[in-house]
Amino acid sequence: MIEIEKVCVDFPTGRSQTSRAVNDVSLHIGAGEIFGIVGTSGAGKSTLLRTLNALQRPSEGRVKIGGTEITALQGAELRKARQRIGMIFQHFNLMHTRTVRQNVAFSLKAAGWERSKIGPRVAEILELVGLADKANRYPVQLSGGQKQRVGIARAIANHPDVLLCDEPTSALDLETSATILALLKKINQQLGITIVLITHEMNVIKTICDRVAVMSGGEVVESGEVFDIFAHPQHEFTRQLVSHTLNLTLPVRLLDNMRGALLKIMFVGDSAEQPVLSFAAVKYGVAVNILHGKIEYISDRALGILVVAITAPGNPAAVGDAIDHIRKHTACVEVLNG
Repeated sequence: MIEIEKVCVDFPTGRSQTSRAVNDVSLHIGAGEIFGIVGTSGAGKSTLLRTLNALQRPSEGRVKIGGTEITALQGAELRKARQRIGMIFQHFNLMHTRTVRQNVAFSLKAAGWERSKIGPRVAEILELVGLADKANRYPVQLSGGQKQRVGIARAIANHPDVLLCDEPTSALDLETSATILALLKKINQQLGITIVLITHEMNVIKTICDRVAVMSGGEVVESGEVFDIFAHPQHEFTRQLVSHTLNLTLPVRLLDNMRGALLKIMFVGDSAEQPVLSFAAVKYGVAVNILHGKIEYISDRALGILVVAITAPGNPAAVGDAIDHIRKHTACVEVLNG
């Protein structure tokens, strides 16, 4: 569906010098999937996203959508291609002197829709995004979440194949963000629209995306299925992002006073739902103290991480046997104090 081939983007910095914002990025995004691009500020993700509709021209490389090389189009051909690509923004970009209905209708007028078809389509799309009762309101009368729903309605009104989402939840509170992500998921499932979403939040990626590319310093350092990125991050930057999201840091006081073996255990898939620790405690006569942990469900697959202390006063061999047992029945075991 979307092919990004060796894309580089340079910006002039004066005196014939340039700064490279995106460096040699190649990605394939399948039709109908929700693809995330995650990274911290300055990673190049917004610049990369803007190359997909040629709002930003690559200095090198090319972008194809549905077999059409977007980066080679100009003028009327580019405007026509952009009608198949919707976009929503962090700060909504609504016209404040127009009502909700008029904001959505504007995109259809710009696309050349017949006047008689605009009204029914606007009503249909406002019903889909949950704003049918807000059609005559002005943006100033709406909450942040409602404004973003207008932005989504405007972006998908013209039946696009692709929806680009530029930090769609970063200006919203957690509860509202969850409803917007649920709406995007619903639109993807009902309409089959391919969604490309950029964010600095791994929680957003975990909630909605099928696959993800991790960007740092203008480059994609890692990409893959969301579950695999969380369960087995390969790049150090990715490991930092995942660690911050899971947040399993223990107080120094607790670590200093800890007796026995301190383990960080990862459970993946079925092992997250099995009594591995209780079985080890009974079989080897050790005490297992759970200090921290959580089980996440990512793409309907379980991913659990626990920090535990294992003790057996006077019987260190039992602790070693218990650790060996846990290693055999879980995805990963890291000894934190030895």
